[in-house]
Amino acid sequence: MVAVMIQGTGSNVGKSMLVAGLCRAVVRRGLSVAPFKPQNMSNNAAVTADGGEIGRAQALQARACGLEPHTDMNPVLLKPETDRGAQVILHGRAIARAEARDYQGLKPRLLGGVLDSFARLSAAHDLIIVEGAGSPAEVNLRPRDIANMGFARAAGVPVVLAGDIDRGGVIAQIVGTQAVIDADDAAMIRGFLVNKFRGDPRLFDDGYRMIEARTGWRGFGVVPWFADAHRLPAEDAVDLRASRGSGLHVVCLTLSRIANFDDLDPLAAEPGVRLTMLVPGQAIPGDADLVILPGTKSTLGDLAFLRAQGWGIDLAAHHRRGGHVLGICGGYQMLGRVIDDPSGADGVAGQVAGLGLLDVTTVMASDKRLTRVTGTALGQPVSGYEIHMGRTSGPDCARLCPCPRPGRRDQPRWPRHGQLSARAVFRRCVPGGVPVAAWRDLAGRVRGRGRRRAGRAGRSLGGASGRRGHAGRCALIVNRACVVGVRAVHMRCSRCDRVVLDETGSSR
Repeated sequence: MVAVMIQGTGSNVGKSMLVAGLCRAVVRRGLSVAPFKPQNMSNNAAVTADGGEIGRAQALQARACGLEPHTDMNPVLLKPETDRGAQVILHGRAIARAEARDYQGLKPRLLGGVLDSFARLSAAHDLIIVEGAGSPAEVNLRPRDIANMGFARAAGVPVVLAGDIDRGGVIAQIVGTQAVIDADDAAMIRGFLVNKFRGDPRLFDDGYRMIEARTGWRGFGVVPWFADAHRLPAEDAVDLRASRGSGLHVVCLTLSRIANFDDLDPLAAEPGVRLTMLVPGQAIPGDADLVILPGTKSTLGDLAFLRAQGWGIDLAAHHRRGGHVLGICGGYQMLGRVIDDPSGADGVAGQVAGLGLLDVTTVMASDKRLTRVTGTALGQPVSGYEIHMGRTSGPDCARLCPCPRPGRRDQPRWPRHGQLSARAVFRRCVPGGVPVAAWRDLAGRVRGRGRRRAGRAGRSLGGASGRRGHAGRCALIVNRACVVGVRAVHMRCSRCDRVVLDETGSSR
């Protein structure tokens, strides 16, 4: 067994990116390598080939290795549901819900599963690159630790400590870590890295030598700032980012338990789209073209959170103005009429009224659906995945994702995670199957500027999409935000109720 572990002086110092980069470098040298993280805490998860779920960062690292993600790469995943409790995932499957204090009692059992996964990966690959969690300097968590030094010592894996110079105080970060950890833990550390350096690294020569002198550890180098890191999926909600510029204005509600938010990355990267991550306490802006309700780890909890921010009232007003709404997974469930949780699978048992924008009902169940899906939309291949505990039914299920599972047309077709990453489909379908410029032109006209101008916008729409428009005979209105999946628009004539543009973007 050959392995090395990257631990950090704190959270968000770049451990995940360092592991991904090292994995790719090793693969290019002709070795077989796999990533491994004993314990992760994140609501940003990925579905694995073996039908489980792991942290999104480990899925990215697997891709760097040229491997399919596997549950052994992240055997323990904690998915926060409240400020004090989380769902505990072992080998890709939920085994418990635990408060922070109760979780400590589970760790001896979990460590065995962690070591089993590590042993299987080690037997299959030349090298394992391990990522720690948080920092070993959190010595109050050291008893029963399975994420950092507890694992390193149990598995006999040497450690490299990474500090983040971009946030400042990197000398104190590294030297201070040695000062507070146990001597036997410190002996596991073979050296350090200084990460995220901007500018000429020679300017840090004196500081680098100072760290070596004070710790006795070998310095393994200064890693430069990686400006394109934001293009890769983030692991933590702290990394959520908006895009600047002008164009189609897309607003995403930052829910308290937002999950799988890398669904939004294609929007942030798309030219002509301005993405706003709306933080709690802010009203939905009046110039929003599209409002997204993202995935969440706690549908009922975040529905209450959404209403507490006043966003429920804002969404209703946005919808009345002809604005569009896109729901993804838990966000989609909120758009229905009712969410029923008879067994308390998502929190407290009971029934709660949804936002009422879709004629569907969701019933929560204790069994979680974890699966990958593929299909086609507008002639383009798309892929995605499902991670949800609810089952949704109702007339508006017919509006959903354009790529049903083969042979399962009778089943509700869920708005699936990951589908906005299919760039060709995204550019044609979000929103409405027309170029961004034509969509914004239409949206501006439909918003209360007169039926005659809206009719001209309809002709503009038909020409922009390469299809015959509605010939201006009637004004266009947007029908109840035909949400979800990769489609977001359904337009009817405001006089005769004739469909002008259906969900797939075809004119009639």
